[in-house]
Amino acid sequence: MARDVRSLLAELDFASVTPEEFARIVKGLSTREITELARGELRDRVLGEIFGRMERQFRPEEAGELRAVIRWRITGEREAVYETTLAAGVCTVREGTGPAEPRLTLRMGDAEFLRLVSGNGNPVTMVITRKIKVSGDLGLAANMNRYFDIPKV
Repeated sequence: MARDVRSLLAELDFASVTPEEFARIVKGLSTREITELARGELRDRVLGEIFGRMERQFRPEEAGELRAVIRWRITGEREAVYETTLAAGVCTVREGTGPAEPRLTLRMGDAEFLRLVSGNGNPVTMVITRKIKVSGDLGLAANMNRYFDIPKV
């Protein structure tokens, strides 16, 4: 991967990038490039920004009275774990695991995660091809894209 792409992304203010712009950036990267980028501080910044935005991109009108803890296990150089809790029309996010048992656990690599949350990957295809491993409530997994405003690429 060209160093200039890594430098460009390292200098990028992720907080000012719209979900649509982020989707275009991810679309232009190969799996190898994403894997190389997903090392060290840059990975932590990207994951922090993505999970930070989940609360804002949550669609409470679609979730209704849904109550669920969703555990995200993103593998790579080291595993990152986040949980999103959906309850009473509110989405909260925490890094790490909480005391509640998750209703759904999603496990995937860095490239698959970025493609999924940016709208660049088909979640059904990713599950069928085992790029995303799902345990728990498959119905919840099938409806995840309804609960969050994900860019259409």
